[in-house]
Order: sequence, then C-alpha cells, then structure tokens
Amino acid sequence: MGYTKNQFYLRRIHSLLGVIPIGAFLLVHLTVNHQATKGAGAFNQAAGFMESLPFLLALEIFLIYLPILYHALYGIHIAFTAKENVGHYSWFRNWMFLLQRITGVLAFIFIAIHFYQTKVEMWLGHKELGFNMMQDYLSNPFWLIFYLVLTVAVIFHFANGLWSFLVTWGALQSAKSQRVFTWVSLVVFVIVSYIGVSAILAFV
Repeated sequence: MGYTKNQFYLRRIHSLLGVIPIGAFLLVHLTVNHQATKGAGAFNQAAGFMESLPFLLALEIFLIYLPILYHALYGIHIAFTAKENVGHYSWFRNWMFLLQRITGVLAFIFIAIHFYQTKVEMWLGHKELGFNMMQDYLSNPFWLIFYLVLTVAVIFHFANGLWSFLVTWGALQSAKSQRVFTWVSLVVFVIVSYIGVSAILAFV
C-alpha cells in the first residue's frame, strides 16, 4: 500500500516537472534558438541575454538540471518497467505510450550530449557560446541529422506528454476530451517542431 502510494506521488511529480519547468524551458530555449533565423547577431543577443540573467547558475540547477535529472531517471524507470495499457486505452494511445517511452530515452541521450557540447565545452574554455559554436557542430552532416531527428523526438515527447499530464492530473477525464486534446497536442507538435527545425537549419 505504501509503495503504491509512493509510486502515485512520484509519478505526479514526474508528470508535473515534465511541463513545469522542463516544458517551459524547452519552449524558451527553442524561442531563443529561433532567433538564429534572423541572423547571427540576433541569436547572440538573445543567448547573451539569457546568460546575463542574475543568479543564472542557481536558476539552472534548481529549475533545469535537477528537474531534468529526476524526470529523466524516473522516466527511464517507467520506460523499462511499465506495460502498455492494453484494454484500457485504444490501440492508437498504446502506440503513443510506446513512442513516449522511446522518445524519452532519446531525449535523455540528446540532452546529455547537447549539454556537453554547449555548457561543458564553454565551462572548460574550449568553446565560446554563440552562433559560431552551433554553426561549427551543424556543419557536420552527422550532427545536423542528429540534431534534426533528436530535436523532433524531444518535441514529440513534450507535446504527447501534455496529454499524459492532463490525464494524470484529472483535467481530461472523458473519452471525448482525450480525443480532442490528442489533436491539440498534434498541433502543438507541428508548430513547435517547425520552430525547432527552422532554428537548426538557420545555423547551416
């Protein structure tokens, strides 16, 4: 009983962190990246503003790194222990559940690599954060394809995760509301994917 109750709260926290603050950070991050479509100067200005925020390291640790770490580790636990809800949800929703788990693992890998290539390389003094940093990486066809595919995977995980979040927190209780929000999450996926992909291509 105690284990089940703990699992209930751990899943709630996992779900909440996936939207606030991680989902919010994703949207802000992609919006900053999208400034690259306006040129190197616009991107560097936006990135510089983010880097100049007061108490930046504390904000990153408590609003980004720790939430992502918890969400990722508990998400991996779910991915390798949970079963599809056959009989409870539709065939389509079970496929979405499977894709959610797969993209969650891919997102964890992508975030770790992207974090190293940007933040760690900058902290080590090997790279200077800015337009040229990403241009150097994305001039390599391997990294270009890697970033395009994995960015879309992360965005799918976020958009589809909105549906799971609202179901988990009781906002989507009826079958009709769940069907309607499936289309809403698809629209979110398409719009945010456009922002993310166009930002990547702007560096090429």
